[in-house]
Amino acid sequence: MTKTTLEKGQAVRRAVLGDAHVDRAEKETTELDADFQRFITQTAWGSIWAREHLTRRERSMLTIAMLASLGHLEELALHLKATANTGTSMADVREVLMHVAVYAGIPAANAAFRVARKHYADNR
Repeated sequence: MTKTTLEKGQAVRRAVLGDAHVDRAEKETTELDADFQRFITQTAWGSIWAREHLTRRERSMLTIAMLASLGHLEELALHLKATANTGTSMADVREVLMHVAVYAGIPAANAAFRVARKHYADNR
């Protein structure tokens, strides 16, 4: 039997973000955001992260770069935590954020480095 995109998305989301995060997100889902939660699980996790061409490490680095560039620091912190599951090293994160500094600007990288420093300090 072929898995649906929702089922693929659930599996990938759990593998990357961890069961505790996904369980908490599902528990906190309300009538207001249930469709949104299903949408991101199917689209981001089931249709994009589940694709085979890029590794999870590569997808993680791309995601970190985009979140840092756009200033989405709360989501960046979540994806920095997920690096434990994606094989993305601290050296990878440093290089990604250096790229952000050049292509998205020093203020974006500075804010992202602040989030990353806290992440690595809290997880020693």
